[in-house]
Amino acid sequence: MTLFAMAAFSFVPAKAQTSTTQTSTKGGASVSFMMKSPDFASGAIIPKPFTCTGEDRSPALEWSGAPTGTKSFALIADDPDAPVGTWVHWVVFNIPAASHALPTGIERKDQLPDGTRQGVNDFQMLGYNGPCPPPGKTHRYFFKLYALNDQLTLAAGTTKAALEKAMEGHIIAKAEWMGNYRR
Repeated sequence: MTLFAMAAFSFVPAKAQTSTTQTSTKGGASVSFMMKSPDFASGAIIPKPFTCTGEDRSPALEWSGAPTGTKSFALIADDPDAPVGTWVHWVVFNIPAASHALPTGIERKDQLPDGTRQGVNDFQMLGYNGPCPPPGKTHRYFFKLYALNDQLTLAAGTTKAALEKAMEGHIIAKAEWMGNYRR
């Protein structure tokens, strides 16, 4: 049986900060699944190069502590503060289990050389599109990484909803990173 415990966020300098959202305990051994970005601290402002007012390139993300049995990773980035409801910025799946990072500026294409697949976001574009809120209030952007016990078979143009449905019963851990942005 797998048990999960939620851990609290702590705020330290950007380069050292990590976000532990789940601890998996298997056979008495505890493993913390953690995620971070070298490009911005959790809870901090997302820098302009990763937004629609800049280069609109994806930020680097790094993780560690994936639980035993991880066969692939999936990532969803979204904004729950959008005026129309949660707005999806990035859908990624079948990230190889041996991976521990996504580099800055992932190319916008369906399949990357390592087999990683990207879906369609709410801009109706493949890959990443960064924060682009209407002028006014600050929005939160959540980068949610899932450790899965399987590879997923999904069609090109997969949406967040289709990815979430395919992940049902396959999520063994989740890590999260959050940034803010305001225009």
